[in-house]
Amino acid sequence: MTHMTQTETREQIEILAPSSLKERRKKHSGRRWLIAALVVIAVIGVLGIEIGSRVKAATNLRAASSQMAVPSVSVVLPKQSAPAQEIVLPGNIQPYISSPIYARTDGYLKMWYFDIGAHVKAGDLLAIIQTPEVDEQLAQARSTLATAQANMQLAQITRDRYESLLKKHAVAQQDVDNAAGAYTANKAVVDADTANVRHFEALVSFERVYAPFDGVITARNTDIGALINSGSSTAPRTDLFDISQTRTLRVYVNVPEEYSQAVKPGETAADITLAEFPGKRFPGKLVRTSDAINATTRTLLTEVDLDNPGGTLFSGSYAEVHLKVAAQNSTFLLPVSALIFRGEMLQVGVVKSEHVVVTNVTPGHDLGDRIEIVAGLTSNDQVILNPSDSLVSGQSVKVVQAALPGDSQ
Repeated sequence: MTHMTQTETREQIEILAPSSLKERRKKHSGRRWLIAALVVIAVIGVLGIEIGSRVKAATNLRAASSQMAVPSVSVVLPKQSAPAQEIVLPGNIQPYISSPIYARTDGYLKMWYFDIGAHVKAGDLLAIIQTPEVDEQLAQARSTLATAQANMQLAQITRDRYESLLKKHAVAQQDVDNAAGAYTANKAVVDADTANVRHFEALVSFERVYAPFDGVITARNTDIGALINSGSSTAPRTDLFDISQTRTLRVYVNVPEEYSQAVKPGETAADITLAEFPGKRFPGKLVRTSDAINATTRTLLTEVDLDNPGGTLFSGSYAEVHLKVAAQNSTFLLPVSALIFRGEMLQVGVVKSEHVVVTNVTPGHDLGDRIEIVAGLTSNDQVILNPSDSLVSGQSVKVVQAALPGDSQ
C-alpha cells in the first residue's frame, strides 16, 4: 500500500512537473521584462533630468551672457547755467598813485627825515640837499640884476631929461630917441636878469624835497652825503624816494576775450581775495577797461578799484579777482568726465531708447571739473559719465544711475 502510494505520488509529481515548470518559467520571464522596463524607464528618467538641467543651464547661461553683453552706464542730465556766473582771474594790486621822487638840483644830501614804511602827508619835508654852487650862482645873478637895475634907472633919468629939454628945443630929436632906446635896452636887461634870479631861486628852493601827496614811503635810495644829480648832465638822475598812495588801490586783471562783452564798468560786481586773508572777500568796483583786446594775449585789460583806508592791503600783492558776469542762456554744464576726445570734434554719449547716440558738442568755458557746452545738447539728454573708448552709436546700454552736475562723481 505504501509502495503504491509512493508510486502514485511520484507519477503525480511527474505528471504535474511539466505544467508547474512552464508556469514558473512564464512568471520568471515576465519578471525579467518588468525589471528591464523599469530599468529603461529609470534610465530615460535620469537622461531626461540630465538633459533638462543642461537645457536650463544653457538657457541661464545665454540669459547671463545676454545680460552681460549690455553694459550698465551712469548718466547725468545737463544743467543750464545760471544767468550770472562767477569767473576767477589772477590780479595784480598796484597803488592808486606811485611816483619816484627825483632831485631837481645838484648837490649833496644834507639830511633825510622819513624812511621806508613812513606815512607822510602832502607837503611834508622829506630831505634837504646842500647846493653851494647854486647858492653862489644865485648871489651872482642877484648882483648882476642890481647892476642892470642901476643902469636902467640912469637910462630912465637920461630919457626923462632929454624929453624935458626937447620941449624947450634945447636938444635934437635924435638925442631924445637915443636916450629912450637906451632905457628900453636896459629895461630888457633887467627883465632878463630878474628871470635868471628867479631861475636860481627855484633851484635853491629844490634843495628842500617835499612829499607831493599823502602816501607811504616804499623806498629810500639815498643817504646823507650822497652825491645828488638832477639829470642835467650825462649822469643818471638820482631817485631819492619812492612814494605810493595806498588809500585806494588799483587791481589790474586781464579778462579773456570771450568775457570781454560781459564786463561793464560800474555794473559788473567784483570781489578780491588774497591768500593771506583766507575766507575773506574785499569788495571792489570795476571802474574802467582798455576798450581794446590785446593782440598777443587776447585779453581785455580791466581795472578794479579797491578801498584800503586802513592800509591793510599791500601794493604789489597777488590777488584773485571774482567777477560776476552774465552767462549765455543756451549754455549747459557737464562734468569733464562725460567728454569723449576723438579726432578734432568733442563728443558725448547720449542714451536714447536704451541705445547710445554719440553726439558732437561745442565747448564753452573750461571751469576745471566742469565744462560749458554751448551747442549740441538739450536739457533732457541723458549723457553718459566716464564713457568707454569703445562706445559707439547704436550700442545697447542699461542706465543704472542718474545724477545732476552738482553731485559727486
